[in-house]
Amino acid sequence: MSGRTGTGSATTTSRRPHPQPDPGHGAELALRVRGVVKSFDAPVLTGLDLDVATGSLVALLGPSGCGKTTLLRVVAGFEHAEAGTVEVGGRLVEGEGRPVPAERRRVGVVPQEGALFPHLSVHDNVAFGLPRAERAGHRPAELLELVGLAGLGARMPHELSGGQQQRVALARALAPEPSLVLLDEPFSALDAGLRAQVRADVRASLHAAGASAVLVTHDQQEALSTADVVAVVRGGRVVQAGDPWTVYAQPTDLGVATFVGESVVLPGSARSGVVTSALGRHPTGSGVEGPVDVVVRPEQIEVSPADPASVPAVVTHREFYGHDALLRLALPGGVSVTARTPGHPLPDVGATVAVGVRGAVVAFPAAGPAAG
Repeated sequence: MSGRTGTGSATTTSRRPHPQPDPGHGAELALRVRGVVKSFDAPVLTGLDLDVATGSLVALLGPSGCGKTTLLRVVAGFEHAEAGTVEVGGRLVEGEGRPVPAERRRVGVVPQEGALFPHLSVHDNVAFGLPRAERAGHRPAELLELVGLAGLGARMPHELSGGQQQRVALARALAPEPSLVLLDEPFSALDAGLRAQVRADVRASLHAAGASAVLVTHDQQEALSTADVVAVVRGGRVVQAGDPWTVYAQPTDLGVATFVGESVVLPGSARSGVVTSALGRHPTGSGVEGPVDVVVRPEQIEVSPADPASVPAVVTHREFYGHDALLRLALPGGVSVTARTPGHPLPDVGATVAVGVRGAVVAFPAAGPAAG
């Protein structure tokens, strides 16, 4: 029997049909989505709910085809919902038979590849969304400074790197001071080496501008490292939303656990807050009893020199990344797990080691259907 390893990379959560972050009593919402339904050849959005607190950055995280880009298009006014409502800045823009045109929603959009006008300078691209009387004013230069491109207003788009072009697209979206900024996988076309820095720059620029934003991504690391709130979308609904640590450490169901970050899933049994699995006995706060699926993150698995009092394992494979390493470990009974450990020192392939689990684990009723 093998432990299942799910790869993915992650907000405050309770186990309810449409879990949402609680913005707090009296907190203002930049975006409020309730019960949105949209179909094409098949259902895409199936009653989706989402809250975006003013000034926050929310990542919509999910696999391709789950409905996250369709939701952005409905919010922007490029598509219309068949049911449900959308409010932007407290104003109804979709639903009740009276959709507001896209150009009047006060929503800025940053598409996947920037979509800058190639015949306009950087300054004029930023100024494009402003009223004609304001295009020669200070606002474009101020925004270019905000996104780290001060002094580059005279350049043409082809003279910029991909990361710089995305920052110009963000500045253009911010220019008319929208109530909400929508970013549709804006980093997907960038080289891996650029991606992390541009993500950090965009996040800093949004926060400096006090902007409210929704970022669509299928990249778990991107969602976890960039967003204030991660909303996991599956089957056209948000199945969990909250701060990144909570979504990662306290997933609402097994599907979220295996999608949001690498995971080792083992059969086990739970009794009185303690889970027993092939890795030993571990505390859990999951509140389940009986047969369970146990979720352990690879970084929770501790590897140490062989010890007769501990669970033994044989190293069958290792991958070295410099700062850390992945070890594939064979446990008694044919169970195989993956551990993420410091890069030095590393046991040799074939060595026998002791394994344990650091911290509490998450457990779900065995063979139970995923929530949501």
